[in-house]
This record gives sequence, C-alpha cells and structure tokens, in this order.
Amino acid sequence: MKGLGFLGSFLGGALAGAAIGILMAPAKGSTTREKITGTVDEFLKKHNIKLNRKDVGDLIDDLEEAAE
Repeated sequence: MKGLGFLGSFLGGALAGAAIGILMAPAKGSTTREKITGTVDEFLKKHNIKLNRKDVGDLIDDLEEAAE
C-alpha cells in the first residue's frame, strides 16, 4: 500500500512540475492554459481518473497560483 501512495505522489509531482514548466515558458496565457488543460486531460485519461471540467479547472488554477 505504501508503494501505491509513493507512486501517486510521484505522478502528482511530475504532473505539477510539468505544468509549472509550461507556465514558465514564454507563451500567451491562453495558449499556456490550453496546453495545461490538454496535458491534465491526457494524464487523467491515461490513469483512468475521473474529474469534471470544474475540478480540472480548479487544479489548473491551483498550479498557476503555485507557479507565481
């Protein structure tokens, strides 16, 4: 069970790191948000995690705030 928690933490950290890296790249804000949304959607589908659009939007907002 500890291994699963570690794996989840690792994947979450990798996703957050990728999102922050995208946020720091010099691109328009709307383009960056589209990239992040696409990346999060792909990650959720790959790992069969079900979130609604509002939850994904909230996650992206949290990542943007963390990057500032």
